[in-house]
Amino acid sequence: MKLRQALEEKLLDVRLRDRLLAEGKITKEEIAKMLKGLGDDADKSVALESDSPATRQ
Repeated sequence: MKLRQALEEKLLDVRLRDRLLAEGKITKEEIAKMLKGLGDDADKSVALESDSPATRQ
């Protein structure tokens, strides 16, 4: 993985992204562009079942 790509992926961490936004190091427009560039993997998702009592009804 290239360093640039690794740093861009760190921006997906909400905690880091919010801090950088508050410090003025990134803009809302940059965040929106990054989020728009993410792919939709919904077709690859798998439903999971839980045996937890909290999920039983």
